[in-house]
Amino acid sequence: MMPLTKQFKITGNKPCKKITVNLKLFMLWIAFLHFAIAVTAQDKVTISGRISDSETKESLIGVNVFLKEINSVTSTNEYGFYSITVPKGNYTLKIRFIGFASLEDSLKLNESLVKDYALKSNEQSLNEVVVLGDKNIAEIRRPEMSVNKLSVREIKQMPVVLGEVDVIKSILQLPGVTNAGEGQSGFNVRGGGADQNLVLLDEATIYNSSHLFGFFSVFNADAINDIKLYKGGIPSRFGGRLSSVLEIYQKEGNKNNLKFSGGIGLISSRLLAEGPVNRGKGSFLLAGRSSYGHLFLKLTDIKSAAYFYDLNTKLSYSLNDKNKLFLSGYFGRDAFNLNQDFINTYGNTVFNARWNKLFSDKLFSNLSLIYSDYYYGLEIGFAGFKWTSKIQNLNLKYDFKHYLHNDLKLTYGINAQHHLFNPGTVTPIGENSSMNRDQLAKKYALEPAVYFDVDQTITKKLKVNYGLRYSMFYRLGQEDVFIYANNEAVKFNQDLKIYDKATPIGVKNYQNNQSIASFNNLEPRISLSYALDDDHAIKTSYNRMNQYLHLLSNAQSPTPLDIWAPSDNFLKPQSLDQIAIGYFQNINQDNYSLEVESFYKKIKNKLDYIDGTDLLANKAIEQVVLNGIARSYGLEMMFRKNTGNLTGWISYTLSRSEQQTPGRNALESGINNGEWYKSVADKLHNLSITASYKFSEKWRFGSIFTLQSGQPITLPNSRYQFQDISIPNFGLRNQNNLPTYHHLDISGTYTPKRHQQKKWQGEWVFSIYNIYNRQNASSIAFRQNTETGVNQSKKLSIFGAVPSFTYNFKF
Repeated sequence: MMPLTKQFKITGNKPCKKITVNLKLFMLWIAFLHFAIAVTAQDKVTISGRISDSETKESLIGVNVFLKEINSVTSTNEYGFYSITVPKGNYTLKIRFIGFASLEDSLKLNESLVKDYALKSNEQSLNEVVVLGDKNIAEIRRPEMSVNKLSVREIKQMPVVLGEVDVIKSILQLPGVTNAGEGQSGFNVRGGGADQNLVLLDEATIYNSSHLFGFFSVFNADAINDIKLYKGGIPSRFGGRLSSVLEIYQKEGNKNNLKFSGGIGLISSRLLAEGPVNRGKGSFLLAGRSSYGHLFLKLTDIKSAAYFYDLNTKLSYSLNDKNKLFLSGYFGRDAFNLNQDFINTYGNTVFNARWNKLFSDKLFSNLSLIYSDYYYGLEIGFAGFKWTSKIQNLNLKYDFKHYLHNDLKLTYGINAQHHLFNPGTVTPIGENSSMNRDQLAKKYALEPAVYFDVDQTITKKLKVNYGLRYSMFYRLGQEDVFIYANNEAVKFNQDLKIYDKATPIGVKNYQNNQSIASFNNLEPRISLSYALDDDHAIKTSYNRMNQYLHLLSNAQSPTPLDIWAPSDNFLKPQSLDQIAIGYFQNINQDNYSLEVESFYKKIKNKLDYIDGTDLLANKAIEQVVLNGIARSYGLEMMFRKNTGNLTGWISYTLSRSEQQTPGRNALESGINNGEWYKSVADKLHNLSITASYKFSEKWRFGSIFTLQSGQPITLPNSRYQFQDISIPNFGLRNQNNLPTYHHLDISGTYTPKRHQQKKWQGEWVFSIYNIYNRQNASSIAFRQNTETGVNQSKKLSIFGAVPSFTYNFKF
């Protein structure tokens, strides 16, 4: 892997000049803004500090900090830091955070003050009627929309399949989010593909978020601190994906005491250890999880097996009050063995080293070096070969958060990602293998970006967040690239009216680090909130995003068999424009809340496949894909009950997702005759009802009801006879749908009365997934009956009713 500085030099004078000019303008703008604010802030003072959990000393994210006298609200950042700048005077500071007891403090601010706070956990806060008036004001006025937050406590109350708490399955209960298919990995947001979601664990990219082909999530809920899903109005600090950002932070670990927690289930178990380092200056976290269902198969004649394991780690250390270091990582693997003839192994590896620096009570920074890796291996014994692929990513990023004024906050930064793609390595196995070793050309790319975000209060009622991201992408050699007539890698057969592979007319060789293609784009973002009063607000947002990486898959929904490819002269970057408008209301002092949003998305350069596409070990991907467009639009509604013994929400989404690949000229028909057709992520109706009920101090019950329109598929509309074989003839793409998808899940949690003298705490979780045994269709296959010769359809269902139990503990 080459140094990043060298990567910039090889792209030529013109790209480097663009980067230099834009960075200079960026820094001049920042310097001017700092000067203007300094002139107007001479009589101001700042109170700042960190807010943590009193029991563990772990930083708390998103805590609302409220100054009563001036009706000013801020919140802690991803590392628990807050800062408020106000005129000198006496104030009442209030701190509110769900799951913790509220706190008030009287302050006399004649000069700037650094003050940390520790909140006491309140286990009953989710189930008691608590007045959260200050929280109302904070949420309703914040220029943040199309964003959903879930606490780990909420997630752990949801019933899930096989008794394993699952982050991905939990966000599927939110409006605008659907599954990629029964038993499939990934999730779809507002009609976008699963590859259009940026999934981050401690800022590191996770390329595949599922274990066991979608049965489990790669995220161990015991190790998770905070979860946030951005569906629109995405801040400028995020880039590289079109549909959403799922931002997950791991816990830092207990700085006071050595603690253990875990759970034992039917087919998987987990264990977490956390504790202090160097007398509380730091902390560590180590969490492991593994399934063991395959061990029971050894007691039978079945020689197949499927299992997973993963490991979460984190180390945090405070050098002093202004400098803090973090080291975090994740390693996970899945293994599937079918009678020793088919062995599949895949998984993620990520590592992140971060340095938090507090330059002043107004300026916070974070420097990160991040490594991400996704590996896929397939060994086919009877064919005598092993196939492996990989994508690696190294990211250096430096982010700043500047609390310039109480009504003006600035976030800005720069990052550069280096990508390495190995689309496939073929290795022969055994002496009798007929395969030869082959290596598909490795691909390289560099993706730098600079950004800024401004969070500004215009008036008491109007708040706005606006920003700009300047993204660049450089596709790099070393590689031989095919040359085609008219620069078209796909040709159209006028006689058969079909698309086919074009024959290369030459090859162009690119040397190591030579630029093959380059792109740069401006990505404006803006979100506005207008508060009608403390309980009602109208919000709107617009964002432009660009995605330079493409996921290639033969399946309708993503499987672990994923091939990632960079943009080049044929695979153009995808570009999205999204607008949204919404109405938000807090009801009865936040006992209830209502969110209604409408959105419209348009995507350019959406990849589409020609008929008969084969992607595996394909050395010329550009010969089987075309660039089209896509659109999605819809209405989302969410009604929540936030307090009382019964809590939960009802979410409903009415939406449509379509794509179009017209002909490149008047002589070509395009895909599906050039007409709009439903994408695989289209779900017209999506209803979810989630509820949690506290029956007593010992018993709590939960339920989830899910109903979705069936996934679009292509069915045969006729058949023809060839000798004695009946062959189905398929119609236009995605004109049909699988049957409606729905199921009801329930759970009960029994928590024995805790003895004060015993440190051990335990609970039993009983659950039934799909209690009425709905046989939801994962797919429909068509085959010929060998006896009658008649074509038949066969529905494949993954889950029926699945009972399970788990014993959770901590000590």
